[in-house]
Amino acid sequence: MTDNRTGLLLACGVLATPLFFVVAFAQTTTRAGFDLGPHMISQLASGDHGWIQIANFVVTGILFILAAIGLRQAFTEGPGRVWIPRLVAVFGAGLIAAGVFVVDPVKGYPVGAVEHTTWHGILHGVAAVVAGLSMTAALGVFARRFFAAGQRGWAIASIVVAVVYLVLPFVNADQGGLLLAVASIIGWGWVSVLALRQLPAFAAHFSWGTPHPA
Repeated sequence: MTDNRTGLLLACGVLATPLFFVVAFAQTTTRAGFDLGPHMISQLASGDHGWIQIANFVVTGILFILAAIGLRQAFTEGPGRVWIPRLVAVFGAGLIAAGVFVVDPVKGYPVGAVEHTTWHGILHGVAAVVAGLSMTAALGVFARRFFAAGQRGWAIASIVVAVVYLVLPFVNADQGGLLLAVASIIGWGWVSVLALRQLPAFAAHFSWGTPHPA
């Protein structure tokens, strides 16, 4: 029963990333004036039908928090057994906050909206930063856990993903929205892959080895 419960929680993490981006990308084709280049996915929470993206943020955040609980149950020893679940949970909470506190109008979207700064826009920015840093830190702790288990390939991949996730959105300011989306797919998606890796059906094939004590 415990394995089944943990598996269901981890499956939430597997589902979280593809669900978020399928829902988000479906909206990008139906919103007048939205351009996934300069515009960020979070801007879909503004304007008509913005509730869809708000709900997308909240549901995805909840899924990552449930995945964090699953990771806490799955990791009984070794480096990261405490901090990986905590950081993933903070990331999930950041997504929820980013949905609740809607981003301000910027770069002409929503169409006709006057660009201005609001308290909820500021809180959205804070939530986004907290979520981003938490995800980056979680990827770093995953890398440490893999190194301790002697799985250098997975460790190096986790570091590369963390660097790409942190740096890619700033490569081209004119395409910041698109690059942030790509970076998020890579970073969030890697956590979804690692949650999949911990499912009972896969865990036997992807042993963590014998980690050194934390």
